[in-house]
Amino acid sequence: MRIRSTEGMNGLELVSAAVEEAGRSGAEAAEAYFDRSEEIVIEVRDGEVENLKVAQESGVGIRILRNGCLGFAYTSDWSWPAIQEAVGAALANARVASPDSFNNLPEPPAAYPEIDLRDPSLKEIPLEDKIALARRIEQSGRSYDPRILVTEQAAYEESHYQVSIANSRGVSASDEGSYCGGAAALVAGADGEQQSGFGLQYTRSYAELNPDAIGREAAHKAVRLLGSRRLGTRRAAVVFDPYVVTNFLSVLAAALTAEAVQKGRSLFAGRIGERVAADGVTIIDDGTLRGGLMSAPFDGEGAPARRNVLVQDGILQGFMQNSYTAARDGLDSTGNASRGSYKSPPELGSTNFYLAPGNLGQDQIISQTASGIYLTDVMGMHTVNPISGDFSVGAAGIWIEHGEFTTPVRGMVIAGNILELLEGIDAVGRDIRFFVGKGAPTLRVARLTISGE
Repeated sequence: MRIRSTEGMNGLELVSAAVEEAGRSGAEAAEAYFDRSEEIVIEVRDGEVENLKVAQESGVGIRILRNGCLGFAYTSDWSWPAIQEAVGAALANARVASPDSFNNLPEPPAAYPEIDLRDPSLKEIPLEDKIALARRIEQSGRSYDPRILVTEQAAYEESHYQVSIANSRGVSASDEGSYCGGAAALVAGADGEQQSGFGLQYTRSYAELNPDAIGREAAHKAVRLLGSRRLGTRRAAVVFDPYVVTNFLSVLAAALTAEAVQKGRSLFAGRIGERVAADGVTIIDDGTLRGGLMSAPFDGEGAPARRNVLVQDGILQGFMQNSYTAARDGLDSTGNASRGSYKSPPELGSTNFYLAPGNLGQDQIISQTASGIYLTDVMGMHTVNPISGDFSVGAAGIWIEHGEFTTPVRGMVIAGNILELLEGIDAVGRDIRFFVGKGAPTLRVARLTISGE
């Protein structure tokens, strides 16, 4: 059927028509991906709205396979001539690409998981209420302690999105979702010293947002670091705040992709079935996680989302895969094709990636630590070696002595190896917390090198 106009088409109809056009134009296989997003950002400072942004974006990305070569193009214009032009550009790009026998598109699954990704009330809430929420974030933080001097950030954000995908193998799927959240960054000062702290919460449900808690968290984190000092170099226990754990999880997420292994860039290469962490350490990537901000029924190329246990009680089980890497390994996709928008082809990445909680409260872990540091922040994670796992990062936190917090410390360096860290974990908290797509509880590592004065 020849298309003359896209007027009145929904996203799924649009991508299906684009795939048919690609087939008529000579593609051996084709995929079209549509997304539309709307974002609201409200920033306040000193009780006044400093920035109010409402942005919309939409478009279609087209992948084409021909003679083993892959071509991609995109357009933000929905008109049929623009779609045809994008198909032509993708074909032209395929002609100059190098052939690769592992280039492929997924087959349709028997079914996709059912996941609730929307808060129907979110669009019905007046903008004035959302501005008031941003103001409450700031007010709760500024009133927490007289030493809170500066608001660096106090903001509310929400996003609504629709996604549709179709390919010539028979994949045809759509979903829509929304999320909202708040963030604060505050500066505390005393005796010529200044320290900053942040608080944030993102959720699928507006009713779950707690603006007072966001502001208070930022203020508490800033104030508790006032009076920091440096300590001497030593080997000691290190208790990791959940936020700090997620910084390390970002490194692990990259290393636990099949792409990193295939390119020789992973410290886990060749270790499936071996112990890579302490007993009780379980690492999961779950694209179907209830309430997860990265949850979806399907991934960026239409494969069904699923729960993947990558490390089970310290034993490496496998790696995250998309269709390309899975074809190279002779396996199935794990639903980890990652797509930021219609402007780029799918890559390989994590969804809701987390370290599973244990059964200890954070207070128990602290009270059972004779001497060590509670790590609240790390700097320089980009310097971690993804192949060897060696790291040396700046650190700040609070010293623990006889199971109690004592003095804040800064200007320290934590050094070691990722595998040494994982194997040295001797306590896992139950207080799991997600920071967008990464989640973790409090952890304790029995011994790491802490460099100071």
